[in-house]
Amino acid sequence: MGFFNRRTAAADPNTTAATGTHEKKPGIFSKRNHGAAATHHNGTPAWNTRPTFGQWIKATALDIITMAAMGAIGLGVYMAHPAPSRSFPVIFSDGEIVYPEFAYPLRNEIVPIWAAALMAALIPIAVFLICQIRIRSFWDVNNATIGLLYALITAAVFQVFVKWLIGGLRPHFLAVCKPVIPQSMRPQGNVANGYRQIMFDRSICTGDEKEINDSLESMPSGHTTAAFAGFVYLYLYLNAKLKVFSNYHPAMWKLIVIYAPILGACLIGGALTIDEYHNWYDILAGAVIGTVMAFSAYRMTYASVWDFRFNHIPLVRNAPFIYGAGPSTFDGFHSATFTRKAGWGEHDGSAWGGAPGDAADGPRGNMAQAAGAVDSAAHGAANGRGTHGGVVGTGGHSAGHSIDRRPVAGSRMGEQMV
Repeated sequence: MGFFNRRTAAADPNTTAATGTHEKKPGIFSKRNHGAAATHHNGTPAWNTRPTFGQWIKATALDIITMAAMGAIGLGVYMAHPAPSRSFPVIFSDGEIVYPEFAYPLRNEIVPIWAAALMAALIPIAVFLICQIRIRSFWDVNNATIGLLYALITAAVFQVFVKWLIGGLRPHFLAVCKPVIPQSMRPQGNVANGYRQIMFDRSICTGDEKEINDSLESMPSGHTTAAFAGFVYLYLYLNAKLKVFSNYHPAMWKLIVIYAPILGACLIGGALTIDEYHNWYDILAGAVIGTVMAFSAYRMTYASVWDFRFNHIPLVRNAPFIYGAGPSTFDGFHSATFTRKAGWGEHDGSAWGGAPGDAADGPRGNMAQAAGAVDSAAHGAANGRGTHGGVVGTGGHSAGHSIDRRPVAGSRMGEQMV
């Protein structure tokens, strides 16, 4: 099968009756509201269908407004003057520099902040689009991009608030400050305030005001925050799509591919110690903030972070994903992986459980919607899965505690997805 050939979807979501036959799968931007590809069981719309533009706007409008508001807040805080009036030592009475680690020369950045932010955003988006050569899912690329923006914007706003309220001295602070201690302040040598009267504030600085403001806001590193938010998110995405930490032995190149973004983030952060723009603890703080936001954003938009059975499945907006309730061939996300090894991307690789975690072991069974008139209580007792084993009856209500994933409005899923 050629690399660009269209992948096919399983005809039957029932793991006990599936034969491995396939239907033709539309492309990522093709219309999916007609034909066999749009329905999988009893005329029910597949989850992996492309909405109209209006439906997409309805589903994502709140996110767009929130992102714009957070971006405006972050920009306003970034442009504000440092909040604290920080004191710092300059020289002892004999002329010795108290903290030479803040006396490095001002140098040009190896990686400017705009370049770090663009790479953290555009490189992952490019990878998302490349992966669609095989995945071809509008909702996968939508969730991946939206989740990336969650991580980048939230991390950026978080770090600018910390910079503004806490900050710290950059390694080149004294070179930028260009302190001049007036004679009136040192009648007996180096006299100011604090212990042994060696402390001063920015009133003795004679350098450029913008450079001084920037040099007072060292912690955390904005470069590192953006790099780790974007590239750790990409690492999680690649792991899910390549199934590196999964149920089979992958090739070594996949390990290299998923850690390449982590290497890039480390190089961007590490370069800041070479050009004397940040202290090591500034970089560590930025890495922690970016990583936390990346993990949080990925888990918001995908069914799992580490559970290899589900971490490739995009989540929908208003209906829960029922773990262990059936093969993803029903909702159309069984092929939302880039790898095709060990059955992944086909029915067999997506219909079975078997690892401990946030879902039951064993066959995933049927999706809640896929059942007809089945006694869900008896079925749940038979497979021993409790709330995850219930099957919806003809009325669409579970006799157990399963949740019907049918759309609440309309015949398409655009208003449900994000």
